[in-house]
Amino acid sequence: MGSQRPLLPAQVRDRFKYEVAEELNLLDAIAEKGWGEMPTRELGRIGGTIGGNMVRVMLRHVEEQLAAGYQPKAEG
Repeated sequence: MGSQRPLLPAQVRDRFKYEVAEELNLLDAIAEKGWGEMPTRELGRIGGTIGGNMVRVMLRHVEEQLAAGYQPKAEG
């Protein structure tokens, strides 16, 4: 099976990851330790929140693109 294209661009995923970390008050710890040194328990909180809020963020991203005049390319 071929590789799948990510659902969201890397820039959007990163922005979302930081938004969730901010909501969970983890930005200071991430700035101090870095993502690689964060405890799994803390990062699991981000993952759970991402799963719970992904649709909301995806819709906001699409709305921003449409407001900026984005026109999807026709497939085929």
